[in-house]
Amino acid sequence: MAAMAVVCALVALVALCLPLTTTTKTAQNTTATTRTAVTGAEEDCEAPEKQTLSPSSADGDTIRKIKDREGEKRKLIVGVDQNSYRWGYRNPNSGKAAELEGFDIDLVHRIAEDILGDPDAVQFKAIPTNQRIPAIQDGSVDMVVRTMTINCERIADVAFSAPYFKTGQQVLAPKTSPVKGYDDTLAGRKVCTAAGSTAHTRLEEDKKSGELPADTDISTTVPNQLDCLVRLQLGEVDAVVTDGALAASQAAQDPTVELKGDAFTAEYYGVAMKKDADDLVRRVNQILVDYRKDTANGWQASYSRWLSATLGKDPKKSEPPAPQYLRTS
Repeated sequence: MAAMAVVCALVALVALCLPLTTTTKTAQNTTATTRTAVTGAEEDCEAPEKQTLSPSSADGDTIRKIKDREGEKRKLIVGVDQNSYRWGYRNPNSGKAAELEGFDIDLVHRIAEDILGDPDAVQFKAIPTNQRIPAIQDGSVDMVVRTMTINCERIADVAFSAPYFKTGQQVLAPKTSPVKGYDDTLAGRKVCTAAGSTAHTRLEEDKKSGELPADTDISTTVPNQLDCLVRLQLGEVDAVVTDGALAASQAAQDPTVELKGDAFTAEYYGVAMKKDADDLVRRVNQILVDYRKDTANGWQASYSRWLSATLGKDPKKSEPPAPQYLRTS
C-alpha cells in the first residue's frame, strides 16, 4: 500500500507540472509522395528501424525555422513523457524545481545543444501515448522523444531517426500472481496496455491469431502506460504488457510487482519527426552517431546514470544496432 501511495502521489504531482497536449485529432495515414527516402506503404515495409535517412549536419528549411524563432520562443519543442521513471519524469525529491530528468531527457538536451547551442533551449510538452503522432503531424512539437517504438505502421505517418535503444514487450504482474509470462497463464486475466502502443497492437493481433488465450481480457487501455501500474495496484487488472525497459522502471517504483517471463518481441526506440522534415531527421541521426561515440557524456553515461539500476550494469542488450540508412540515390 505504501508503494501504491508513493506512485499515485508521483502521478498526481507530475500531472500538475507540465502542459499537456490534448489534441484529439486522429493520426492520418499520409503517404510521402514527395519524400525520396521512406516507403509509404506499410505492406512494403521491411526492417522499419532501417527506414531512415543518412546523417548530415547541414541546416535545411526545418532547422532554419527552428533557429529563426524569436526571443524566448527560440527553443526546440519536444513531446516527452513526464511520468516514466528514469526515462522522462519529475523527481519530487531532486531538491530542484522538479525538473524533468531521465534517459530520454538527456537525449533531448543533447539535440538542443547541437541545433541551438544551448542544452536548455527546450520547450517540453507532455504527450499521452496515443497522441504522439497527431502532435507531430499538427505541428504542436518539432519531435517526440518518448520511448516511441519504430514500426511499419508508424513510418507511414511520421519519420524516425535511427534507433537509440533496444527493448521488447514483457509482462508485469504482482510477485504473488500465478501469471508467469506471455503465455497460457494469462487465460482469464485482465491485461492493461496504453492506447496507441505497440503492446496493445500486438495483443490484438495475437488474440485474432490464437497466440493469446481467447478469454484474455485486453479491453483495458489507458492514455499513459504508467496508468496501467496504478490499475494493477488497485486490483483492477491482473497484468500489464509494456516495453520491458519501462516495466523494469515500474518494478523499481513498486517492489510488490515484477517482470514475468522474457521479452517476446524485439523493438527499437527512435526520435519521431514530421515526414517532410528531412534535414531534421538527418541532423538527429548525426547527433546520435556522435552521442554514441561520446563515452564520457553520451549514450553510455546516460545509461549508467538512469538505467543501470533497473536494467543491469551491462548495457549490451539495450544498445541499438549499428545504424543502417536508406539509399537515396
